[in-house]
Amino acid sequence: MFQLRNLSTRIASEHGAVVPVDDVSLDLRPGETFAIVGESGSGKSVTALSIARLLPDNAWISQGSVMDGDTDLVDLPEHLMRAVRGKRIAMIFQEPATSLNPVMTVGRQICEAIETHTQLRGDAVKARAIDWLGRVGIPEPERRFGSYPFQLSGGQKQRVMIAMALALEPELLIADEPTTALDVTVQKQILDLLMQLKREQGMTILLITHDLGVVAQVADRVALMYAGQLVETATAKDFFARPLHPYAAQLLDALPDTSKRGRSLEAIAGSVPALNQNFTGCRFAPRCRFAADRCSEGVPALYEPAEARAVRCFGFEPSRPLPLVRRQIPPPESGLAKTAFEVGAAAAPVAGRPLLSVRELWVRFPIRSGLLRRAAASFDAVRGVSFELRAGETLALVGESGCGKTTTGKALLQLLRGTAVTSGHAELDGIELMSANGAALKRARRDAQIIFQDPFASLNPRMRVGEILEEGLLSLRPEFDAAERTRRVDALIDQVGLARNARLRYPHEFSGGQRQRIAIARALAVEPRLIVCDEPTSALDVSVQAQILNLLKQLQAELGVAYLFITHNIAVVEYLAERVAVMRKGEIVEQGSAAQVLRQSASDYTRTLIASVPPVPVRAA
Repeated sequence: MFQLRNLSTRIASEHGAVVPVDDVSLDLRPGETFAIVGESGSGKSVTALSIARLLPDNAWISQGSVMDGDTDLVDLPEHLMRAVRGKRIAMIFQEPATSLNPVMTVGRQICEAIETHTQLRGDAVKARAIDWLGRVGIPEPERRFGSYPFQLSGGQKQRVMIAMALALEPELLIADEPTTALDVTVQKQILDLLMQLKREQGMTILLITHDLGVVAQVADRVALMYAGQLVETATAKDFFARPLHPYAAQLLDALPDTSKRGRSLEAIAGSVPALNQNFTGCRFAPRCRFAADRCSEGVPALYEPAEARAVRCFGFEPSRPLPLVRRQIPPPESGLAKTAFEVGAAAAPVAGRPLLSVRELWVRFPIRSGLLRRAAASFDAVRGVSFELRAGETLALVGESGCGKTTTGKALLQLLRGTAVTSGHAELDGIELMSANGAALKRARRDAQIIFQDPFASLNPRMRVGEILEEGLLSLRPEFDAAERTRRVDALIDQVGLARNARLRYPHEFSGGQRQRIAIARALAVEPRLIVCDEPTSALDVSVQAQILNLLKQLQAELGVAYLFITHNIAVVEYLAERVAVMRKGEIVEQGSAAQVLRQSASDYTRTLIASVPPVPVRAA
């Protein structure tokens, strides 16, 4: 259906031309699901944007072709390309909060796409938009049709993006992390819907994701990218049963599960190299556990050791294959990579009085209507929630999107003042959070920080990374002078695995995963005792997720920091959490130890959640 041949894309920057897509060739066949996986910064999203010709102004396709039948989309005039986008090629973007128009209702945005590419008008357009809102799992679609993006949860905004793309029933659907912000039950619903449409319409799906469980569940073929290049292609079955490239094997080893609980994950040291340089060897060699001198001296081709398989590694060169002998990679000085080698057992939760005690927490939002937007009714987003959290402990708060998990976390940190009515009691180390003001609230915010779900929306686009990380120190740690603040900012950047020059760059210059690391560094800056982690690894690929989880465990062991971990990733819960609380419709329906809730659940709802989790791929022995 679509053919990419020797496709290369360049992006102009003040540090030279960046090549995020370098000589990529692949075929997208009718009716198949083709998955592209790899770390943030590997070029996955830019490959998708190149196909749809949605590159930013400073980027261009420098060579190659994107063939749609006999038509090369690279050479197609823009006015003709606009007719291709939406109807023939649709795209689900990675960050729904920044992709949706904030001043248009979600229903109007879906109607706009339908009206642009079809002959439908009036009530027929609205009916189709409402139908698709319901089909992607948004409750009360008729009411949500008139909602603005800020009135929806992160998962609901992602579902709106999916409805907008699928409403035109395209032939090629490019799905860039389509289920990242979704809980497991809705993820299963969306994946089932995508597979149903694929079967009914012969639609081709190009899936870009870091969730290898999803890839194993739905993909027919897999391409692994690293530093702008394809390094392995295979059928999904062969890729998971017997990965050939060392990078593929290390990614699978980085997946969290119960069997790895209490020890560090097999994180990949270092990060994807900068793509504004001329490479003289294998791009993965500095991080590869099998690299030899030859790997740094020559560039491997894309070899084909078996039918329907290709791998870019000297270990599979037909004439003189390189013996793959494992070597020990010295741990870098930065704290994040260091955790990949030795973390040690997590510190036991501190006995005695809880660090955080929550009793009968209620959060009520007014529902406004009319010209003057007066409160006509109210909605209870959180209903009588109670739990305790001790120092050094991780409590996972799980449940479907919109069940009140994020609202609970924000209410505890007093981030909903002026927008919602809260009641109940929440005590943080002797401070009553619900009534805290002035110095007491400032002390509480020094002790409790939050990692927001959407890193792009939570970072100030006009501030450099160094200023973002220093802002909290200036406000909450005034005892530090300028030299100490600079030292701590540099240490934080090292700790979360970013290059030192990151402090001089703006958030828009980073990938989604890199922005999440900046958000984590900001939360760590003031050395809090409690961190509300709102989906902190949802935007991360599995290798960086392993690094972050190792880092969180290390900080917990060393500092006794407690985590209220809001997530839909059950595998992460199994690996990280001591206790689990399951929320549904604003209430906690089950609470207990991780083993009890996940293995011997007494709630039908919890069992449904767990049954919806894609199985973690298992490598062949």
